[in-house]
Amino acid sequence: MIRRWALPLLLLAFGVFYLLPLATHGLWIPDETRYAQISQEMLLTGKWASPHFMGIRYFEKPAAGYWMIALGQAIFGQNLFGVRFASALSTGLSILLVYFVARRLWNDPRKSLTSAVLYMSFVSVALLGGYANLDPQFTFWVNLTGAALWFCFDSTTRRGKLWSWALLGFACGMGFMTKGFLAWLLPVLIALPYAIWQKRFRELLGYGLVAVVVAIVVSLPWALAVHAQEPDYWNFFFWHEHIQRFAGDDAQHAEPFWYYLPLLVAFCLPWMALLPSTLKQAWQEKRTQKTAFLLLWLLMPLAFFSLAKGKLPSYIMPCLLPLALLMGNTLADKLAQARSRVLRINGWLNLALGVLALLALTWFQLKKPVYEHNEELLSLVLVFVFLFGWIIANLLQAARPLRLWAAPVVGTWLLVALVPAALPHSVVYNKTPDQFIIDHIPELKQAKHLLSNDLGAASALSWRLAYPQIMLYNTVGEVKYGIAFPDTAYRKIDIAEVQQWMTDARKQGPVGVVMRVKGDDEQREVDLLPQDGKRYEQGNLVILFFPQSAP
Repeated sequence: MIRRWALPLLLLAFGVFYLLPLATHGLWIPDETRYAQISQEMLLTGKWASPHFMGIRYFEKPAAGYWMIALGQAIFGQNLFGVRFASALSTGLSILLVYFVARRLWNDPRKSLTSAVLYMSFVSVALLGGYANLDPQFTFWVNLTGAALWFCFDSTTRRGKLWSWALLGFACGMGFMTKGFLAWLLPVLIALPYAIWQKRFRELLGYGLVAVVVAIVVSLPWALAVHAQEPDYWNFFFWHEHIQRFAGDDAQHAEPFWYYLPLLVAFCLPWMALLPSTLKQAWQEKRTQKTAFLLLWLLMPLAFFSLAKGKLPSYIMPCLLPLALLMGNTLADKLAQARSRVLRINGWLNLALGVLALLALTWFQLKKPVYEHNEELLSLVLVFVFLFGWIIANLLQAARPLRLWAAPVVGTWLLVALVPAALPHSVVYNKTPDQFIIDHIPELKQAKHLLSNDLGAASALSWRLAYPQIMLYNTVGEVKYGIAFPDTAYRKIDIAEVQQWMTDARKQGPVGVVMRVKGDDEQREVDLLPQDGKRYEQGNLVILFFPQSAP
């Protein structure tokens, strides 16, 4: 029965978990609006090799991740669902990988199902699966390299080995074109110590050439095309985005060495209580080939990212697939042996977290309201529905741990489905500006020129209007490199230039301005603009519309 219904049920759960909530809330700044705009620009201009952000060179990432987001917009439309579909699809493919790798490892349908259920219900995986950036795609390609590596070492026929090494090369090539050289390094960190331990180093060198050749064949056409279009691309991408970010003293997002350890525990929610027994069992079985490989797959990337100076939480997402396999193995064994203690503890732990969150929200709502307006009542109700659902689901696991072991899945689904659509206006207005921009599209479309002092708001405006040429008012941020080129330098308007620019621009036609006003500096920027325009405000977002002036 498990063999027959596992995959259909997983696909159904994927549709409910990941696809249905994709269009329930606006695009978050800065990531989602940026990736939506860059991929949309590829569709509009046909320039697929070199990424451009609002018409400005943007060399922080390769092109393949944008291709996938652009494909989603081409198929489903330039809308919320189309922008996020690539992330959901990548996560769905990773879930299938968990299922098939578990089947290859243990040939036990229970372990395949438990591993897949655990992975797809990790809150971190589920939330990222509905978020439009490159991390879900890169995670899938890195997951595929790990799976292919196991197939490489596990295959017993020459044909099976060749296909497995070719699959590894394909995954490395696509991962490289999605986020860079890490896709080539991470499988080496796993394969090298495993091959040495198994005394299969010659096999690694021999068959590894197949993976290298395939990876080059996959990625070389794009690498040559982007170099031909933008000769400085590789200089910026290699030194700034790799060497400086991972080893430079001024690396972005610098964090201590231990940064990822508590994050890894948190990323396991709602299955954190399984982690100690999982690690204990894995350590006891560390000399078996399967467990040793999974431990290397988990620990080597974790150690590498911990050594890097620049750190972001999403970097360790590829560590969650081998962890889910180890946890699925442990959980299936406990279910088979009718050992319920850990599951009961897990249920009570999650229940306690839900009760604490419920009490905290109630206290804040009474003392310092998070939801301040009457029209936010439905949003508040949805949050309470999620919290009560989370508590009940985990109470069921605590009460019937062997029969209802998968109940926490319901809590994760409620979190993903309800909470992003139930955020307070203070968050929605400030973090999803495209929803405010929609209300004023007719006027903004009439503008001859558009101006913004914030890259997130500018990219939301650009995506909603399908118009890249937004002028940037006293801001450069992450486009500092690209806007320095002579053909785009005019896009930056300094404070000293803005009044003259506005005078000249209004002679040519109406001018639309989208401003984020978060403090005194931004208010001074607004004060320098003409005072005769229409003004609309929502949160810290201000939209100004100035009619054409006389020549």
